[in-house]
Amino acid sequence: MTSDATGTAAQPTEHATTEHPTPTPDEFLWLEDVEGEEALAWVRERNAHAEGALTGTRRFTQTKAAILEVLDSTDKIPGVGRAGDHLYNVWVDAEHERGLWRRTTLESYRTETPEWELLLDVDALNEAEGEDWVWHGARVLRTGPLAFTRALVDLSHGGSDADVTREFDLTSKQFIAPQDGGFFRAESKGSLGWIDADTVFAQSAADGEPTSSGYPRRARRLRRGQSLEQAELVYEGEVTDLYISAHHDRTPGFERDWVSRATTFYTDELHLVRPDGELELVDVPASAEAGVHREWLMVELRDDWEVGGAVHAAGSLLAIDFEAFRAGAREFTTLVAPTPSTSLAGLSWTRHHLVLNVLDDVKNRLEVLTPPADATVPGAAWRRRPFTAAPAIGTVGVAAVDGDDEGELGDALWMTATGYLTPTTLSLVQLDAEGAEVSAEALKAAPAFFDSEGLVAEQHFATSQDGTRVPYFLVRRADLALDGTAPTLLYAYGGFEISLTPGYSGGLGRAWLARGGVYVVANIRGGGEYGPAWHQAALKGERHRAYEDLAAVARDLVARGITSHERLGVQGGSNGGLLTGNMLTQYPELFGAVVVQVPLLDMERYHLLLAGASWVAEYGDPEVPEELAALRTFSPYHLFDAGRTYPPVLFTTSTKDDRVHPGHARKLAARMIAAGKDVTSYENIEGGHGGAATNAQAAHMQALAYTFLWTRLSGGSTATAQAPDGGPTAS
Repeated sequence: MTSDATGTAAQPTEHATTEHPTPTPDEFLWLEDVEGEEALAWVRERNAHAEGALTGTRRFTQTKAAILEVLDSTDKIPGVGRAGDHLYNVWVDAEHERGLWRRTTLESYRTETPEWELLLDVDALNEAEGEDWVWHGARVLRTGPLAFTRALVDLSHGGSDADVTREFDLTSKQFIAPQDGGFFRAESKGSLGWIDADTVFAQSAADGEPTSSGYPRRARRLRRGQSLEQAELVYEGEVTDLYISAHHDRTPGFERDWVSRATTFYTDELHLVRPDGELELVDVPASAEAGVHREWLMVELRDDWEVGGAVHAAGSLLAIDFEAFRAGAREFTTLVAPTPSTSLAGLSWTRHHLVLNVLDDVKNRLEVLTPPADATVPGAAWRRRPFTAAPAIGTVGVAAVDGDDEGELGDALWMTATGYLTPTTLSLVQLDAEGAEVSAEALKAAPAFFDSEGLVAEQHFATSQDGTRVPYFLVRRADLALDGTAPTLLYAYGGFEISLTPGYSGGLGRAWLARGGVYVVANIRGGGEYGPAWHQAALKGERHRAYEDLAAVARDLVARGITSHERLGVQGGSNGGLLTGNMLTQYPELFGAVVVQVPLLDMERYHLLLAGASWVAEYGDPEVPEELAALRTFSPYHLFDAGRTYPPVLFTTSTKDDRVHPGHARKLAARMIAAGKDVTSYENIEGGHGGAATNAQAAHMQALAYTFLWTRLSGGSTATAQAPDGGPTAS
C-alpha cells in the first residue's frame, strides 16, 4: 500500500452529514483512539494474554532465536546503492538494532570483508538525543561543487510513516542544524529532494491543509535559510487529491523539474515545470504511468488508449521522443505488448540501454533494448536482445548501478537472483554498446539458513468459481505423503497490482519448512501477475473474485491430498489482512487457523482512518450508497456473525502504524472476544506499518505467528522433521 501522510492519532469520527449512508452501530468505536488510556489498557491486557498463550514454550523460544539469528546474521548480503565513488548501505544486526549508515568502494565491496566507513550510528544518535529514531532513507547531493558531500536523511519515530528530514554533512559526519543553515523538515508525511546545493523541493503534510488522504497538498521550492512558509509555491493541489510532489531530474544535458499530481491511487498528472515557472501537462491518459528519461517519454498503460491512429492495449509500454511529443507527435513505438500470460514487472535504464523484466506465468524473462541513435525518427526500431546472464530458475531482478555514469559502470547492472529454496545472490553484470553481457561477476551470496535437501518448489493452478485459472507456488517435501495431514501455510495479497514472486526466507525455512510444514503462495486476482486486467478484475465491487480465487486454492490443496482444512492456515498483512479477514468470516470452514496482520477490516469507516481515503480507488467509496453496499459484502468487521463457528485467529498490528489504523484489528478482535471466539491479539508499540522497528521485534512478531499456526495446525503433535534452530547457523 501507499504510505500514509498524517502521523496524527485518529479520533473516533462519525459521517459528516445526514446525507451520507447510515453507518452500522459500532460499540467498539472507542478502540480507534490510538493513544487513548482506555484503548491502550485493552491493548496491554490482550498482549499479556497473547504472551501467556504463545511465548512460554520451548518451541516459541527456539523459533524466535532461529529467526533472529537469520535477521542478525553478519553473512547477509549488504544491499548497496551507488553515489559518486561510493556504495552506500544501511546495516542492522544484534549490536546495531536501529542501524549503521555506512559506505565503501566497489573495489572493497568485491572483497570478502569490505572496509566500511561509518557515517551515522542510529543507535548512538538515539542515545544522545533521547529519541526512538528508525532509519527511513537518504538522498545524496550529486551535482555541483558540493556533490557527494551532503545528504538529506529521513528519520522516523518508532517506524511510523511520518518522519523528519535533516541535512547531513558527509565530510564531518554531523547533522547541520537549521540555525546553521541546514535544511530541515519537521515531522510529517512528505519529503525534501535536492535541486542543487542550496535549493530543494519540499512537500509536507504539515504545510497548511493536507489532502483528504493526509498527504502533502503543496510543493515548494525551498532555498537555504528559508522557512517552509517563505518558500516559493510551485504547485497547490486540491484537498480531494491524493499526493502532490515535485522532483528535479539531474541527468546531465536533460535537467528538468517536474510536478506530480496524484488525483487517486491509480490516476495522476505529470507536469513539466517550464523555465517561466508555468506547468505543462504531459498529455497522456490519467490512468497511465508516464516518465521521461533523457530523450524518451515512456508510457505504461493501465487502460486501452487510441492515439496516433493506433489502439494500444492496456499493459503496453510505449516510447516516443519527448520533444517531438511536445510538438504534437503521437506515433508511439510499442516496446511491450501484453499477452494473456505476461505482464511487465519492471524496467531499468542504464546509460545506453533499457532492460525489461517481464513475468510470464509469474516467471521472469529479461530483455535488453537499445533505443535508436536518433530519437526524432518516427517508428525507428529499438534493437532487442535476450538478457542471457539471468539464471533459468528463480526470481531475477536487475537495477542500473548508475545510469548517469559516462564510464563503464554507466551500462552496469546489479542482478539479484533468489527462490524459495535458493539463497539470494548478487552479481554485477556489464553490458557493452550492443547490449550484450560482457561479464557477470558474482559479488555476494547469502548463506543457506536451512537445509533444503529433499524439498521441492512447484507451480500449480487452481480453478476459481468463474473458471479462471489461478496460479500458486507450493513448497513441500518431495516425499510428502499425500494423506492430508501436513500443516500447510497459505499466503496471498491480492491487491494494488502487486505481484508475488518466489524469494528466499531463512526465517520461514527454519520456522516452517524445516519442521515438515508446507508453504503455499497464491497469485490471486487483484495482484499484478498478469497485468492491469488481473488487478482490475478484483477492484471495488468485484473484490469477491480475489476471495473466490484464494478459496479455490485452499480447496485445490485439499483435493491434491497436500493437507486438510483442519491443517490449513492462511496468513496475510495490510491488504492481505483484509483478505485473510474475509477468509475468516466468509470461508471459515476452509481453515484450521487464520493470521490477520496490520489489516483493514472495517470497510464502512476505513476512509476516515489515517491513509484510508487514499485507497478509495481500490475498494470503493463508503460515502456513495451503491459502493457502500458493495463494501459491506467484504467488510469482515460487519460480516462477523456471533452465532457462527470460526477457526482460531491471531490479530497483530502496531500502535505506531499511521498508515492502516490499528483500530481495525482491535475492533474485530474485541467483537469476536465478546462473542466467546478463540482470539489471540498482539499489538506492537513500535514498528509502523511494517509491524516491527528492530530485528528483535520482527523476530518476536514472526515467532508469535509461526508458533500460533504450528500449534493449531499440527494436531497437537510435537514431532518435527527438524527443529527450527537445527538448520545451518549464520556463521
